[in-house]
Amino acid sequence: MTVHPSLEPYADAWTHSIEAISELVRPLPESDWNRATPCPGWSVRDVVSHVIGIECEQLGDPRPIHTLPRDLRHVVDEFTRYMEVQVDVRRHHTAPEMTSELEYTVIRRQRQLRNEKRDPATMVRGPLGDQVTLEHALRLRAFDVWIHEQDLRSALGVPGNWDSPGAYVAQDLLLAGLAKVVAKGAGAPPGSAVVLDVHGALEFMRTVRVDPSGRATVEKTPSLGPAVTLAMDWETYVRLAAGRVRPRAVADRVKVEGDAELGEAILAAFAVTP
Repeated sequence: MTVHPSLEPYADAWTHSIEAISELVRPLPESDWNRATPCPGWSVRDVVSHVIGIECEQLGDPRPIHTLPRDLRHVVDEFTRYMEVQVDVRRHHTAPEMTSELEYTVIRRQRQLRNEKRDPATMVRGPLGDQVTLEHALRLRAFDVWIHEQDLRSALGVPGNWDSPGAYVAQDLLLAGLAKVVAKGAGAPPGSAVVLDVHGALEFMRTVRVDPSGRATVEKTPSLGPAVTLAMDWETYVRLAAGRVRPRAVADRVKVEGDAELGEAILAAFAVTP
């Protein structure tokens, strides 16, 4: 893609994941579109509808004028209500309708990205209608489609791409929220350090240090005496940080060493996606 160098990694990651989504759903029979995914309240059809809808908005298409049913239990606030509109308008679409619209939307977006000449700092419409930079908007789209690719893979029993380009974008975005999780969500005491040790398809170790004022930073430098160390595999980290599972459901895949109470508080606040 002929985009600005700072946009290219996100464009490549987005392309890889959205093409993977297309390949996953293209051969599905009608019944498989109703399978539940790890994304609360959403089926395979709903996840694909969400992806289509947000990409259409990035293309500048108007949002549908649609009134949501009152009995959607997973719609609990303004954010979920906003996101549900693009999903609910497609809730009764057939498999051929879904795959056709997805493929057409992907073609339009790929053309848009190929012809993108704007500066990465240009302010554009974000996923919630807010103003963000073009670079941040594309970073969020690369992250979102990779997470939803994994939702679909989980629902369909087709694991893969845990180390794809989108995985590295997800790693950066999820780690960006780790300081807030430790300092504000879990209330780690000033002067303490927390270590996150992740193994698997992506392997890394990060230290969250809380300064005397209570502010936290995420560093690559290891800590010799952390208050608590959390060790888990990459897949578990993603599912916890993206709010796809509760800590209790993956307790056997998470090792906590040190302050057990602080470790439990961190895991309880671990989800950083809305």
